[in-house]
Amino acid sequence: MFAIRNPLKLARDAALAVAAGLIFAVSALAQTDPLPSWNDTAPKAAIVSFVEKVTKEGSPDFVPESERIAVFDNDGTLWVEHPMYVQLAFALDRVKAEGASHPEWKDKQPFKAVLEGDMKTLAAGGEKSLVELIMETHADMTSDEFQKIVSEWIATARDPKFKKRYTELVYQPMLELLDYLRANGFKTFIVSGGGIEFMRPWTEQVYGVPPEQVVGSSIKTQFEMRDGEPTLFRLPQVNFIDDKAGKPVAINEQIGRRPIAAFGNSDGDLQMLQWTTMTGGSVRFGMLIHHTDAEREYAYDRKSEFGRLDKALDAAAINKWTVVDMKADWKEIFPKK
Repeated sequence: MFAIRNPLKLARDAALAVAAGLIFAVSALAQTDPLPSWNDTAPKAAIVSFVEKVTKEGSPDFVPESERIAVFDNDGTLWVEHPMYVQLAFALDRVKAEGASHPEWKDKQPFKAVLEGDMKTLAAGGEKSLVELIMETHADMTSDEFQKIVSEWIATARDPKFKKRYTELVYQPMLELLDYLRANGFKTFIVSGGGIEFMRPWTEQVYGVPPEQVVGSSIKTQFEMRDGEPTLFRLPQVNFIDDKAGKPVAINEQIGRRPIAAFGNSDGDLQMLQWTTMTGGSVRFGMLIHHTDAEREYAYDRKSEFGRLDKALDAAAINKWTVVDMKADWKEIFPKK
């Protein structure tokens, strides 16, 4: 004969099984990796250790949420910057699109080089040529008109190597890092040498960083009434260059708090990392993204024309900043779609 089991015992066993299942599910959820595209190497461990230190109440390294400020460079840190900066690609396309309206450009450098596809001559013109291109293609219009042009371009323009939209060539590990920091009470800012009004139309959708948390280079604008409408008109004059020593100045002026974490990839970010980490007080974190993966992205550092990583790489060893080897430390480079 089969033994008849106590119904109360059956109910109790079932309840215990359900409870155990719930505990297991909660435990599994708690252990979910917030940085799944990062290999389990030193940089990932350093990030997690830093976040745990500054968010643990009662710890000597605890930092209140109001002071958890993290700043990120954009080009080469959050998305691709080779074979040229994305904003430069935008400027070149603007020259080609407007060439018919400017017949004088056919005989005037650097516009002549752009129209003829002569990148060697354009590069030889250096920073002066690039500034001239920016001034001609980004100014003499309202801020609203410029935003519309940028939004339309970024929605369709494609990278020459990967044949994808630039907003698809953001780094998946860095998207995870942004989310991880925000989930732990950090406020994330972009501090880039790129144009502030070039970035603001799309950073919230792509990175989750709203326009008011974007700091960048700018050209002068002035308020004007046009046909009875208030406008901000963009002038062909440089207002501020948010690069190198300009980054700490911009952080101080526009953010108003010294960050406790900074992320960059080039010598243009050196002073930002110094300003963030070389201070007393709470624990600080500096990270450099080293482009070492020629197969999945690009490999470059000390001799690159775009995103040169030379002095900052030397400084990283001295200041104990974390250096990410993209080839060794990242499982994925770009989001899978």
